[in-house]
Amino acid sequence: MSDSLAILIGDTARLLRRRFDARARRLGVSRAQWQVLFALSRNEGINQAGLAEALDVETITVGRMVDRLADAGLVERRADPADRRAWRLHLTPPAHPILAALREVGDQVMAETLAGLGAEGEAALTTLLTRVRSNLQQPAPAAAPLAMATR
Repeated sequence: MSDSLAILIGDTARLLRRRFDARARRLGVSRAQWQVLFALSRNEGINQAGLAEALDVETITVGRMVDRLADAGLVERRADPADRRAWRLHLTPPAHPILAALREVGDQVMAETLAGLGAEGEAALTTLLTRVRSNLQQPAPAAAPLAMATR
């Protein structure tokens, strides 16, 4: 992959997050909060370690985020029936309207993002990005040592 393609992919992801973040902030939700809320909506009852893995952050970081969301009444910890030392995370009823509003924001941002592509263009982009993601989810092959540039 050329440097310019890697930069284009990274810039696109950054700009997409930035636009969504700006709209989510109007709802009073930070990036960390909406990421946790979305992850919990897909994995209701997950423990903090699992949530940290899903979000690719440290467990202590998730703990702080969940503390804030619990203080706001959006997330609750429930005892794990299989392990008395562990807690399972659940959304509370007030979280659902916020998630619905965030999904609307996401739909609006994606419509703006994909404007002009048409159905075929969107389908082709989805197919290609799905393939790229799948490639990156595979274990990385052993890399040959890089030669140091010499002058």
